[in-house]
Amino acid sequence: MNIHEYQAKALLRSHGVHVPQGEVAFTPQEAFKIAQVLKGPLWVVKAQIHAGGRGKGGGVKLAKSEEEVKSLAEQILGMTLVTPQTGPQGRLVKKVYVETGCSIVHEFYFSLLLDRTISRLIFLASTEGGVDIEEIAKAQPEKIIKVTIDPVSGFQPFHGRKLAYGLGLKGDQIKELMAFAKGIYDTFMSLDTSLIEINPLVLTHEGKILALDAKMSFDDNALYRHPALEDLRDVDEEDPMERDAALNELSYIKLDGNIGCMVNGAGLAMATMDIIKLYGGDPANFLDVGGGATRERVTKAFKIILSDPHVKGILVNIFGGIMRCDIIAEGIVAAVKDIQLTIPLAVRLEGTNADLGKEIFAHSGLPIQSLDDLSAAAKCIVEAVKEVA
Repeated sequence: MNIHEYQAKALLRSHGVHVPQGEVAFTPQEAFKIAQVLKGPLWVVKAQIHAGGRGKGGGVKLAKSEEEVKSLAEQILGMTLVTPQTGPQGRLVKKVYVETGCSIVHEFYFSLLLDRTISRLIFLASTEGGVDIEEIAKAQPEKIIKVTIDPVSGFQPFHGRKLAYGLGLKGDQIKELMAFAKGIYDTFMSLDTSLIEINPLVLTHEGKILALDAKMSFDDNALYRHPALEDLRDVDEEDPMERDAALNELSYIKLDGNIGCMVNGAGLAMATMDIIKLYGGDPANFLDVGGGATRERVTKAFKIILSDPHVKGILVNIFGGIMRCDIIAEGIVAAVKDIQLTIPLAVRLEGTNADLGKEIFAHSGLPIQSLDDLSAAAKCIVEAVKEVA
């Protein structure tokens, strides 16, 4: 789950991390009143969407008067903001964040995330803040500072010092950065966060370390431990199909292709998408129905796939272990009858009750291509979709 910048900053502030003062506004008049309370001489008006690169798209503006804050809010609210992370369709801006400006000496990049390759939390920092960190990592990897945290000992003062020295900080600035890093770590651990990214982290002329921006993501599997965080979810910023899938306990991620995939097991789903690519097709989604899916959940999964207008064919790949293939078959038949499917469908069933599942397809009277081999099924659906196109 992702949240907005203003929400992330509120959580960071509650854990002792220094952030500029600010409030969220839904109308230009609210933005004007917030500017009056915060006082100047500088304010920043920021579009609030779940995407980075807002400044590049015109979603972050500097104001020098309270009236200008109101004027900029009028410009940004209601705009469709296009950034490198939104895609060409952009995102509709429904709220802005108004915060006090600050006098900046230097901008840094700073983040804390889980490195799954080593099963450790890792701080990433760089003197090149305010830019795409991916480009810095490619062009100047020596400018990326990495500090790994042992889960047994947790965050220690020497971690903070190493980060501060790597960023070239001196004197009291080192203590500021150490406290800042400790606050980020405490926030991460206490809220089951999967990512905290600050870009830019700034050093002010007053010697303060501030999070000028904040991106925060949470582990969905741990949200049950933090019911208050669930209230921060903005469903308007989520893909409606992904949201619908989550409500039905389905793992679904929309992609850019035209061949829908329904598979049980994350690894098998990845392999299925790979083999579609191998035969020249493009998967439209990742969808894992899980090992204990019911007929109703399978039917729902099928309908979610078909709700994507870009889907021109569907490949179902089921290996029945805990999952029974006849349950999958019944769900697919029910969904096809309900929706009156008009696009090609190829199904590969193997494992528990696979023969029974194939019999269900054979007696359904529906145009379902049932195949025994995954390669044959993938090749079949790719060719069928190309013929339709």
